[in-house]
Amino acid sequence: MFILGTVVCALSTLICWAMTAVRAHPADSSIISLAAIELYLIVYGVYAGVRQAMGASITGEAWEFWGYILTALMLPVGVFIWAMVDKTRWSNLVMSFVGLVVFVMVYRMEEIWWGSAL
Repeated sequence: MFILGTVVCALSTLICWAMTAVRAHPADSSIISLAAIELYLIVYGVYAGVRQAMGASITGEAWEFWGYILTALMLPVGVFIWAMVDKTRWSNLVMSFVGLVVFVMVYRMEEIWWGSAL
């Protein structure tokens, strides 16, 4: 799941950077890339929930792990709302940071669950 998340976040970031350079308003491709991150996080959360329900133990604190997931789930939604309010070129750039931040959060979630990300 971590490698998949890395790919989704990297592609989203690159798409948003490219759209910052060529579009003067929020690009549909940037918004779709945010949706891809959100979809990945939903699947990751379901996967983690099933894993925990089946008895897999978390190396770190469970509240911290689930706090990261909930916070990560709110990021794309919040930035999407902000991008719809601020319809400038820079909204694409702000959307690119969601990919970077979610990557770091997923890395940390993997550390909490397994003790290391890989």
